Amino acid sequence: MTNARPLSRPAPFFILLGATLFLLASTAFAAEHVSVLKNGANIRSGPDTKKEILWIVFKGFPLQVNARKGKWAQVVDFDGDKGWITTDLLAKKKTLIVKADTANLRVGAGKDYEIVASVKRGVVFKPLTTQGDWVKVKHADGTTGWILSKLLWPN
Repeated sequence: MTNARPLSRPAPFFILLGATLFLLASTAFAAEHVSVLKNGANIRSGPDTKKEILWIVFKGFPLQVNARKGKWAQVVDFDGDKGWITTDLLAKKKTLIVKADTANLRVGAGKDYEIVASVKRGVVFKPLTTQGDWVKVKHADGTTGWILSKLLWPN
């Protein structure tokens, strides 16, 4: 029997290696958010044009990609509904959708600022910048303002 020295602490190299692998793995599994390129895009029950149309989305609608199969992406929307869409209809451009029943669009980043508009659930915005828990957004009609991030998806 040989006298082997028990390892009481991992060597610094192995700690660094483990941390690096953890960071790489978490980056690899980060959610991919995309937006739809045109109005009337079909979300289907499977990765094929012969599969049932589950719902139809409009230009700019944000989706999260969960998986890919050839030229198809399995996606989920802000309600948690899942389906498949051809990747030809997706843009890497991130958009945000109001997930609350209503949200106030404000002049500045805070509840004390004047309300520009009250927006309903399902309204889509382009994100411009963030400040704390607030996101400055722009609507397709050109209106800009700040919305509390927890009222938007993805946040």
